[in-house]
This record gives sequence, C-alpha cells and structure tokens, in this order.
Amino acid sequence: MAAPSRISSLLSRSLASSSLLSKGRICGVGRSVPVVCSYSYATAAALEKPITPSVKVNYTKLLINGDYVDSASGKTFPTYDPRTGDVIAHVAEGNAEDINRAVSAARKAFDDGPWPKMTAYERSKVLFRFADLIDEHTEQLATLETWDNGKPYEQAAKLELPMISRLIRYYAGWADKIHGLTVPADSPHLVQTIHEPIGVAGQIIPWNFPLLMFAWKVAPALACGNTVVIKTAEQTPLSALYAAKLLHEAGLPAGVINVVSGYGPTAGAALASHMQVDKLAFTGSTETGKIVLQLAAKSNLKPVTLELGGKSPFIVCKDADVDKAVELAHFALFFNQGQCCCAGSRTYVHESVYDEFLEKAKARALKRSVGDPFVAGIEQGPQIDSEQFEKIMKYIRSGVESGATLETGGQRLGDKGYYIQPTVFSNVNEDMLIAKDEIFGPVQSILKFKDIKEVIGRANRTSYGLAAGVFTQDIDTANTLTRALKVGTVWVNCYDVFDAAIPFGGYKMSGQGREKGIHCLSNYLQVKAVVTPLKDPAWI
Repeated sequence: MAAPSRISSLLSRSLASSSLLSKGRICGVGRSVPVVCSYSYATAAALEKPITPSVKVNYTKLLINGDYVDSASGKTFPTYDPRTGDVIAHVAEGNAEDINRAVSAARKAFDDGPWPKMTAYERSKVLFRFADLIDEHTEQLATLETWDNGKPYEQAAKLELPMISRLIRYYAGWADKIHGLTVPADSPHLVQTIHEPIGVAGQIIPWNFPLLMFAWKVAPALACGNTVVIKTAEQTPLSALYAAKLLHEAGLPAGVINVVSGYGPTAGAALASHMQVDKLAFTGSTETGKIVLQLAAKSNLKPVTLELGGKSPFIVCKDADVDKAVELAHFALFFNQGQCCCAGSRTYVHESVYDEFLEKAKARALKRSVGDPFVAGIEQGPQIDSEQFEKIMKYIRSGVESGATLETGGQRLGDKGYYIQPTVFSNVNEDMLIAKDEIFGPVQSILKFKDIKEVIGRANRTSYGLAAGVFTQDIDTANTLTRALKVGTVWVNCYDVFDAAIPFGGYKMSGQGREKGIHCLSNYLQVKAVVTPLKDPAWI
C-alpha cells in the first residue's frame, strides 16, 4: 500500500470522514495528537432508525477443503445486529465432526498438497494478491464487520482494513526470507539449521476485532508454509468467511485454510484437543485461555500461543500536559466501545493534577458521540451483545456499591440495542472490582497517586501484564517507568501503536508468546539441525 494512504492507527479514534486521515500519524499506528470532539453521548443518534447495510450476507456455511458446506449436523445459529438485537443471518454451526473434517483437509493439504512444496516466492505472491483483494473489497468487509460487531464503520473501513492489508503484505514479504544457519562445529561436521513449517495450525479468534485477528493469525502461518483451521467467534462469524473466499481468489489451494464457525465448548474444544493439530493459537479471555492450554497439553502437547486479557495502567505524571493526557487516556479506554484487551482501564493520575484531569475527563466523556456505527462521525457504537452489555452494567453497579464516585454515565442509551453511556468513576481503589477485573466496556476508572515508586507498585499489583501507557515530559521518568512496568508493551506519550512489525503479547496471565513482527514467525516454524560428516575437509 502506498505510504500516503496508510492510516495512522488501527486503534485511532474515528471522526468525521473528512478528517480521518489528518488526526494521527501517518506510517505509524496509534494515537499521539489529541482532538476534542463536540458531540454529546446524549445525542438522539442511538435512538434513530438504524441504517440498512448496503451488502448482502452471501457466506454463512463452513469453509472446508475449498468449498462452503453445511455443518455435519445441519444445525445453524443466529448472528445478531448489536444495534438492535435482530438476527442478521443464520450461520452453519460447526461441531467436533466438522473440526475433524477441516483438520483432515488441512492435514492432507499439508502432507500431500502444493502449498508447503511451493517456493516461498510463490507463496508470497498469493499473499500479496490477497492483500490487494482486501483493499478492493474494503467496503464489503467493513460493512460486515460493523454490522456483526457494532464498531464504527469509519473505524473499520478507514483504519482497520488498511492495516489488515498492510500486515498481510508484511508477512508476504517475510515468506522468502525465512532461512536457517550454517553452524561451526568442534569436529569435522557440516551443521545446518533448517526452519520448517510446523504443519496444521489451529487458530481461535475473538469477537472484538474479528477480521484483524483473522489476519494476525492467518498471515504468518501461511507465510511459513503451514495449513490452517480457524474457529471464529460465534458472535462475529461473517467477515472471516468472506475474507477466506478472497484468499482462494488470490490462488490459495483448497484445504490450506478452513473456517469453522461454532461455539467454544464444542468446536473450539475439539480444535484445541485434536491430535492432528500441530500448533494452536488463541486470543480471548484468560479464563478460556487456561482451558485451551489444558486441552492442548492433555492431547498431543501441541505448542500454544495465547493473547489474553489485560487491565492496563495508564499513568499521568505530574508534569503532563493535562489536556493532551485527558484526550489520550480517553482514547486508550473508550476506543472500540472499550472492548480492547489492552485498554488503558486503570487511569493513574498524579495528585497534583488529579482534580483538573478528572473534570476534563468527565467533560470529554460527555462529548463522546454514541449511536448507529454506520453514521459518519460516530465514535462509539453498541456493545457486542446482551451478555456483554449485562456484564458491563453489573460492573458499573459494583463500582457504585463499593464506594467509587460515578462522575458521569452508567446508564443504557436508548431502548433498543446494546448502547451504554461513556462512564467515568473517580475515588477508585485497587480493592474494587472495577479496578481489578477486565470489564471490556466503556468504563474509565481514575485513581490518584503520589510518587513514581508508589504507582509502579500499584500498577504491577495485578495478575495481568499486557500493556501500559505513560504520559510524561521527563525522559528519566519515562525510562524508569518503561523498565519497571511488568507488561509486554509500554506506550510513552502515545497509545495503541500497532505497526505490523511491532511484537504484541503479555506478561503473567495476559498470555504467552508474541504476535506480529518477526517474533511471530517462530510460532509457526520448527527448527531442525542437520549434521553431516566432512571427509578430509580443507578447513573446519
């Protein structure tokens, strides 16, 4: 993709379409320049009749061995429009038998098929064509993503889709640059290391970024020469089925990718425990990640990468520009309806600027535009479904009952769909559930601290370790915090910078392994040592 058309961030706040390309940093990812929006979450946009999407849902069956097929049981399940709770379509419900069919197809495609036997350059050309097709089908894919998930259309079309095609091109470029080494030995032997594809990769993706997670999982696996069985989230199955069709249009052989929609306890568990799956990758909650890891260990001890939950601290130091800090902290928490694993959900503010920050954070939340995600300028759509909606509302009630101050929000917006007012709590302490648990919703908890040593201890006092944000003008403070925080990523004076080359993953119970960047390739490769005697070598 040409540099001028690259979007500054997957996770940048979506504004009116005329300004989308001017509010962030080109060629990076993330948010660093604040812009205050003049909308109010009290807007009637959430109450208006929803816009009818412009695309038809054409792919609702399982994709196995290159064909869209019904589930073995013939069952389907509904996928819902979170704006209304209405059914969008009925999708084939895969179970263990369907996982067996998909794994068999992937196994045959790996053992006997052309994909791993192609030259790496030929594989790269398929991925490059796939990225081009993603760009050509942006409108259809973004519409499905918004319709099924509830995220703003402008965010999906102008932020996420360009980043997805960029990531695919990144791994297409890696395909013919994966190689081993010639290793010097202490004896007359030629020693080589060979990097081989691991085989059949099982992948389970979440509902908050369905298409992005599809790309994060599939692109590196295919670049390394593997075959894939991917289980989509039951809440958001539509965009992956469409994208897989584009992969075949790009020239991917049958059986190399297989897409099974279905539920975790049936299809997901069958994939995690399958004896013919050589590697597993999972993104989702920490609780489910533990189950996935157990199933993988109890079956064939397949290696597992996990990208799990978070409760990320966002630290505003005493020297911060408060206006900029407020906007960045707002973005870090509220983006994507707060449904981000790395959301800055614990906002620590130095006591010297706490009161000013709190008033401005409250005002910013009141100006956030909430409504139909297909409407231009909307920043926040509905939560994913009724279950997540009720979970968030339960945490809001818990915050009030535990003594935190509800500064604004805390209520449902409208009487249809799953819209929640942007919510801000003050006077929060670490013993409260809203400060300990991953809420995964538009709920900002603002905590006060006195000094750097104190906030380091408090920020690290959690079972999670996915990410953190630091806002300061002092390089020494920034260096101290970045080294002390026990997390996989620290963003300094920015947030959610997600370039394709930057590794992403967590410490502690936020997961194991890394996605994106060069580090991700090792997830899908085996390293083999080949040792051959040398007869009368001229040198060793």
